[in-house]
Order: sequence, then structure tokens, then C-alpha cells
Amino acid sequence: MLYLGADHAGFELKEAVGEYLRYINTPFEDLSSKTMVPGDDYPTVAHAVAEKVAADASGASRGILFCGTGIGMCVTANKHAGVRAGLGYNLSAAETMRTHNDANVLCLAGRVLQPDFAKAIVKKFLATKFSGEERHARRIAAIE
Repeated sequence: MLYLGADHAGFELKEAVGEYLRYINTPFEDLSSKTMVPGDDYPTVAHAVAEKVAADASGASRGILFCGTGIGMCVTANKHAGVRAGLGYNLSAAETMRTHNDANVLCLAGRVLQPDFAKAIVKKFLATKFSGEERHARRIAAIE
């Protein structure tokens, strides 16, 4: 399952990405407020998404988090065992976080990224598989 979550600063970008996911027939569950709520706190949403991703014993679940810079969501999500969140600032970052780090949560900057670019980053994140190379698996084990 794919889980989305946004605070007020990431809400509009989350909505645009949600439309894209519906367009490409990718099911998701939105764990954020259904309307933009000024002053909502990013940790609450990040914890909700990270808990869902971490609880999936199969490891197949993914999350996408949206806040002003993506940084607060990323820091918070990474507090959960089994969650490897990365900041998706471009296509290379999205690809590398999947191939090298087996990242399962993508964090996006609602105040920085344009919707079309964010959609391209999401597409790359969802399409890219972990390389499985021993050196990367060893490093992930060291993180855990």
C-alpha cells in the first residue's frame, strides 16, 4: 500500500500528486487532513505514515510525505525502525534513495517543488527497485 501525508505547507502538492496517482491507477491512502488546516503539525502526519509503512511485515508499503521543505517530515519518519525516508529534491535523488538505500518513504517540499516536477520524482521513486547489491544491503543492515 502507498500512504500519503501532508501538513498545511505540503497540502497543495499532495493534492496534485494524489490526482496523478489516481490518473496512473495507483491506489493510496491519504492519512492527512482532508482540507488544508493552517498550523497542523508535520510530526503528527509523519508518524502516522511511518507507522503504517513500518508495520507492513512484507516491506512492500511505501509512503510519500509533504511539508514546506520535506525536511521535517524526513527527520520525523526516520525515527521509526524499518523506515528509510529520503528527501526527493530531484530525479537522481529519488532513484538513488531506492537503488542504494531501499528507501520506503519519499519526502517532498511543498514550498519548493512545482507539481509536474514532483510528479516526475514520484514516478521515479515508485518505478525504481532496490539494487540488492551486497554493499548496499550491508549498509542498510548497519543503519538498522
